[in-house]
Amino acid sequence: MVVVSSSGPIRPLHPLHAILLAFPLPLFAGALISDFAYRASFHAQWSNFSSWLIAGGLVGGGFATLWALINLFRRQPAHKGRMIVYFALLLVMWVLGFINALVHAKDAWATMPEGLYLSAITTLLALVASWIGYSGFHAGGMK
Repeated sequence: MVVVSSSGPIRPLHPLHAILLAFPLPLFAGALISDFAYRASFHAQWSNFSSWLIAGGLVGGGFATLWALINLFRRQPAHKGRMIVYFALLLVMWVLGFINALVHAKDAWATMPEGLYLSAITTLLALVASWIGYSGFHAGGMK
């Protein structure tokens, strides 16, 4: 008798997907640090740094989200639970990052405190998505 188990061997991310997933966390975290620096000093260049870091995080995060969406349709229906959560986190991270980019496109004085809050949320979402992604997905072995 063959039983499909969702607790099969752990399948790691594809190496290119792992490279793309490596971009959002440090770039969004850098934007958060730049926002804290701007809040402390009010030098407009810190806001410019945040804008560029957010843009980089959106590019890498967008491709990682697209890859996760493609993987979601390639897997068997019984093994999609964790992948759906992973994709949803990446999607929410990207959408909030895009809103954060729009906030940071305003005048430097107008970015606070919304920009700081959005940077903190996107950094947290990038951390959780990276944690789930790098911990791997169950391949669904046979017993």
